[in-house]
Amino acid sequence: MKKLFTIIVLGMIAFAASAQEQEKEMKTGWSLGVLPTATFSVDNGFQAGAFGDVYYYGDGGTYPDPLHKISWEASYFTKSHRMRLYLAYDSKYLIPNMRINASVTYMNDPLYSFWGFNGAASMQNYDIWSARDITLPNGNNVNYYGMSRQMLRILANVQGRVTDNLNWAAGLNFWDWKIGDMKDTGVDGKYYDTDLTLYKKYQQLGAIKAEEANGGKALEINAGLVYNTRDIEAAPNHGIWAEAYLNGNVIGQRYLKACVYFRNYISIPIHLFKAGDPVFAYRLAWQQTIAGETPIYMIQNNPLLVQRNMISEGFGSSNTIRGLRENRILAEGMAWANTELRVKLVSFKLANQYFYVAVNPFFDAGVITKGYRTDFLQGVIADAGLDGITATQIYDASLMKGLIYSAGAGLKIAMNQNFIVSVELAKCFNEPLDAGMWLGIGINYQF
Repeated sequence: MKKLFTIIVLGMIAFAASAQEQEKEMKTGWSLGVLPTATFSVDNGFQAGAFGDVYYYGDGGTYPDPLHKISWEASYFTKSHRMRLYLAYDSKYLIPNMRINASVTYMNDPLYSFWGFNGAASMQNYDIWSARDITLPNGNNVNYYGMSRQMLRILANVQGRVTDNLNWAAGLNFWDWKIGDMKDTGVDGKYYDTDLTLYKKYQQLGAIKAEEANGGKALEINAGLVYNTRDIEAAPNHGIWAEAYLNGNVIGQRYLKACVYFRNYISIPIHLFKAGDPVFAYRLAWQQTIAGETPIYMIQNNPLLVQRNMISEGFGSSNTIRGLRENRILAEGMAWANTELRVKLVSFKLANQYFYVAVNPFFDAGVITKGYRTDFLQGVIADAGLDGITATQIYDASLMKGLIYSAGAGLKIAMNQNFIVSVELAKCFNEPLDAGMWLGIGINYQF
């Protein structure tokens, strides 16, 4: 797939080199971007399906911001057998002086990875992780880090004007979760032994409570303020985007989270490329439970007022600290920073659409600010061992507060400044959290 992506990029650059000077960029009416979801990740394997965005610009007066945006995805992953269905709507113009953001998401993970709580403190033992290749005397296989989950999420957020560049924000998020043992045939048709998993071990220790072990429902209410001076939302050249809000669950197990995000985009006027000046972008973020306790089925959620991607889960993978396995860090509090240099290499017009190609070297870092159910895990030093595997340490509390950091680079192809295809490679430098060379392919800049 890397070869295909390279061919596409080179073709676009060759076309741009022979094109005449383009007229002023402006789009009107409808614009559609559709791509196959031919991606790969260490967590889920190859992805098959399609995703896309539909934009309506009207007479072009708001370009590059669309009047209305509809996003969708339907896909399936070969390794985790994950199925995703997604439909979202976003507009700042449907209701004057208000922004509406709504979506419906369904996801089914019959073979979801559960790595334990508190990041590096839950030790990722590669001998045990590869135990899915070991056949037990009863003919079953071992997948130590396996479980299953199903999710239905209905989200609706609204923003309204307070003053220039400052909005109030409020929203409702309904979740329905079903979690449990793996629902997969295993390797070569031999079933996994669901009694030999970390998910079951945490239940035995009481770290996963009996009343939440099969899932549950949540209705989150959020409210706060948004400050926004960006010139373009999808990929700003300059401006600030900051949010501060509270997010709380009002049914089932109650909790209240505080969320603060500060993003700054700084144009560097060195005029190296006609496509535009480089932009230094950074994000400082903090999210923490300040009252109550988050149930196991919601601990991976990363509350956002405006969804830039289909799934807002962390910490790890494409949403927070790149280079980590998906949801590798499950904690009640996390602070992190993302920094990157965005360089547009070339821009051109093709088939009446405006394109640019960019690269973005980046550095990410973060720390756990509040652990999750540490009392249940303090005394746990080793698993009882699996059939054919030596007993091994599964939790080390001294590793919880260590600095987590990674670095990498990305390639972007943008159409009409809004539909952005992203390919990123990253490497985590914390050995207990290292996922090897991490590859993420999707849409949009991370922030």
